[in-house]
Amino acid sequence: MASGCRRALRAIVLVGVLLVLAVAAVALWGWQRYQGFQSAPLPGLHTGQVVQVKQGDSFRAVLARLRAQGINAGTDLEWQLLARQLDAAGKLKVGEYALDPGTTPRTLLQNMRAGRIIQYRFTIVEGWNFRQLRAALDAATPLLHQTRQLDDAALMAAIGHAGQHPEGRFLPETYLYVRGDSDLDVLKRAYEAMARALAAAWAERAADLPLTTPDQALILASIVEKETGIAEERAQIAGVFVRRLRLGMKLQTDPTVIYGIGSAYDGNIRRRDLATDTPYNTYTRSGLTPTPIAMPGRDALQAALHPAPGDALYFVALGDGSGRHVFSATLAQHNAAVRQYLDRMRRPPLPEEQAALAPADAQAGPAPDARIGPR
Repeated sequence: MASGCRRALRAIVLVGVLLVLAVAAVALWGWQRYQGFQSAPLPGLHTGQVVQVKQGDSFRAVLARLRAQGINAGTDLEWQLLARQLDAAGKLKVGEYALDPGTTPRTLLQNMRAGRIIQYRFTIVEGWNFRQLRAALDAATPLLHQTRQLDDAALMAAIGHAGQHPEGRFLPETYLYVRGDSDLDVLKRAYEAMARALAAAWAERAADLPLTTPDQALILASIVEKETGIAEERAQIAGVFVRRLRLGMKLQTDPTVIYGIGSAYDGNIRRRDLATDTPYNTYTRSGLTPTPIAMPGRDALQAALHPAPGDALYFVALGDGSGRHVFSATLAQHNAAVRQYLDRMRRPPLPEEQAALAPADAQAGPAPDARIGPR
């Protein structure tokens, strides 16, 4: 009888060991499967695919949204275990997340836990006027559009600056935004960036400038911005305009006339345009224009407030496709430079000029219309 009991006990122990081994094997298989799940790229993803975590979403709701996009990797339990392991359950940040090829479940939940959401870019280009800026905002996606039905005055009121003219008030830079942001959000940030840049530049301005307010500096910077796209010429052109302001000479700069023509400008500036008086015609009116004529960049602000020394009062485009100018101290020198420019425009380009023409025009920046310069 004792022998039978021992045999029964051994059988029970053996069964127990087998059960433990079986459970361990299943656990090991499950652990290996779980490890493979969390580190394997999610199948079927394509570039540009995204998933959104919305305000108030539970983890189950986010998982259901992933499933709806065809992401069937892993069981719900595996996803929940991973979320607990990463301390992500209940802590996913609201936003839009990339589902690029190669994304693993672990990477995705880490991104959602850390709030690494997709950011989009909107660039304000140096030399744009406000009309061009509004058109670019209208075309930006997925930016929300809250300004389309607003005129300029209502738009400025909406960003907290009622009664201020919008031209020149938005700093040319690249601004990042996320899905759900609006054009008003971008404009507020660009306005504040320009206010800071202008204040900083004004605080460090050169002495004895014929400018009494930061707004005047902004106006001059916008004119400099439109007159040249050549970085090293900005301070020289600012110097010409500063000397003219000191002497009481008219600025006589074509971009201001073009701005005064507005949307009717057809790409050509004519003698009658130079003679037609508008608040922005610096051939018929002395001093600076009433407002900026474009969005000046930081370099143009620096040039306007740190003009290059010299005696030049005139400049004219070189006319070789480089976008550069010839600077003159006297009207006689300037007239000779203008004649050379006109002769160059009338004759076929030389081989070296032809070779340089296309890339140089592309570098000439936002002021291809300014050819003759101050008269």
